[in-house]
Amino acid sequence: MDWFLNKPLLKKQILVTRALDQARSFVDLLENKGAFPILFPTIETVPPDSWKALDHAIQNINNYDWIIFTSANGAKYFLERLEKNRVDIKDLRDIRLCAIGPKTAGILKKSGIKIDYIPSEFKAEGVIEELISKGIKGKKILIPRASIAREILPEELKNMGAFVEAVDTYKTIQPAEKTDDIRKMLKNKEIDMITFTSSSTVTNFVNMFKKEEIFSLIHGVDIACIGPITAKTVEKYNLQPHIIPDDYTIEALTQAIVDFYQKNKIKS
Repeated sequence: MDWFLNKPLLKKQILVTRALDQARSFVDLLENKGAFPILFPTIETVPPDSWKALDHAIQNINNYDWIIFTSANGAKYFLERLEKNRVDIKDLRDIRLCAIGPKTAGILKKSGIKIDYIPSEFKAEGVIEELISKGIKGKKILIPRASIAREILPEELKNMGAFVEAVDTYKTIQPAEKTDDIRKMLKNKEIDMITFTSSSTVTNFVNMFKKEEIFSLIHGVDIACIGPITAKTVEKYNLQPHIIPDDYTIEALTQAIVDFYQKNKIKS
């Protein structure tokens, strides 16, 4: 039993707000470290209101010089519509492909797609800075993305002289989750940490509780964010993020949580 008792997150109850279809890998990582993950998905990924814009882009795919995939979900739904429109993956061979983040790249590679560029920083600002050297002025760029997304990437690419078309590929909604059990656990101080993996998980989490109760409910609860953009959303609600990993991945987030508790353990 010693190996189990020495696990760094033993007895830590950690709330996972990630979408249910994406939470499994995070839950497994936390469990392997000894934590007790509590699933409370605050977002659900669904198709966009209309496929019209994406289908039109796919049917005219050879018009584009670049396709930039900003998320794993964007890549997944794009590939599904590619097949639905009977467009072969080979038709992408003359188009330069950019994937933001290893999960996004992994989905594309699994389908046999060659990726030309993976930015070293997994957020829009990093992509913009690195794309300057790629010579995108005058190039036509397709960005398959969420219906509600930050505008910084397409706007800055336009400012750099590119022709950008951002099309709805999926959308996130707030699932019909019951909050009573989580409210009770928070009131009883049975949750050690809340994890957020996107700005949408933060916004929806806050909206699932009464405005006047949110501060008292999470008082004393640590907050872990996958990256600085998510952390800024947490701060927008006057809440304090305690953990932001240097790499914006689930693996890095898990390790940052381990490091955080080990550091606090040493201090105590």
